[in-house]
Amino acid sequence: MAQPVWQDPVPLSLDTAPVPEYGSGSLADLLPTLVAGQEVPGFTAAIPELTPADRNCVFLIDGLGWEQIIAHPDEAPFLHSLLPTSRGGTGRPLTAGFPSTTATSLASVGTGLPPGEHGLPGYTARNPETGELMNQLRWKPWTAPKVWQPYPTVFQLADAAGVHTAQVSAPTFEQTPLTKVALSGGSFLGRLSGEDRMDVAAQRLAAGDRSLVYTYYSEVDGKGHRFGTDSDAWRGQLMYVDGLARRLAEQLPPRSALYITADHGMIDIPFDEQSRIDFDEDWELRAGVALLGGEGRARHVYAVPGAEADVLTVWREVLGEQFWVASRDEAIAAGWFGPTVDERVYGRIGDVVAAAHDDVIITASVNEPHESAMAGVHGSLTPVEQLVPLLEVRS
Repeated sequence: MAQPVWQDPVPLSLDTAPVPEYGSGSLADLLPTLVAGQEVPGFTAAIPELTPADRNCVFLIDGLGWEQIIAHPDEAPFLHSLLPTSRGGTGRPLTAGFPSTTATSLASVGTGLPPGEHGLPGYTARNPETGELMNQLRWKPWTAPKVWQPYPTVFQLADAAGVHTAQVSAPTFEQTPLTKVALSGGSFLGRLSGEDRMDVAAQRLAAGDRSLVYTYYSEVDGKGHRFGTDSDAWRGQLMYVDGLARRLAEQLPPRSALYITADHGMIDIPFDEQSRIDFDEDWELRAGVALLGGEGRARHVYAVPGAEADVLTVWREVLGEQFWVASRDEAIAAGWFGPTVDERVYGRIGDVVAAAHDDVIITASVNEPHESAMAGVHGSLTPVEQLVPLLEVRS
């Protein structure tokens, strides 16, 4: 009897990784398209399916991806009914950038730039100037915001061009560095309740002949992280935000377009050793690694100088069937971070970049205990994380 022939695992080809639709259908293309239709100088309509409106409102629901809306028609009847309107009536989603995570996506939305240019390439990333990991959501350790992200926001440029511009969000976000570098420009109006945010957003939309209003809700993402998208707590938040979207849509002033979108989707990962690979307990993955950045499904791996090639080889051998594992230059060449990467951003990207393909994450139980305990996660290039809605209501 012939003996079975054992073969080494074959790593996933980087050619099979979906690349965000930078330049034609990504989150970074949304505001430039809207303000181009409002005749703000310097912008062109990147998403060709959208029709200009004098008054534009963007309602961003943190963590509510395209596939979550499709899967929950009972909990989100209003949002589900709008699926055919997505992306200018094509019924198609947008893509987030890479990684599909809040800091990166909000920076893309607000600046109209992909991650390789705005320079927030993940949840945490190495600061080449200090060698430290910087948390770009919480902005720790503190780094001069305008040095880290020097480009003006679309809101600032629209405001300077005479568009009535406002952000309506939780008061706690008004002074955060992330807001300053990604979402500032015009007026910030802090409101605690979701209902108040919807009402004020509609009021500000009506306040100008040309208006650009952004509003935001975070707790769909919060409940998903804590309990997972299969939980009653998450479904309750989905029902609530569905009502908020309807409330805002019913108050639109004339000549308005409301766009409901998200910064990323979310996937639930089982709490078992096969699904959660603990970097802090894995000597192979730790070998030659100076810093572990990013998050569980989108890791930036910073090697000890001289060990870059060895770290890439080991990570491919250990994880290559479950993750797309690329060198920094390979990830850049593949377009994961956009068409170009600014020189100041290059060293923020890991020597090795690992993006999850399977239902698996790389935790760090010692150094990231909070993040490692999350039930729902995101960050990678898979459709459940990458695809976000662009639902539309017009008046």
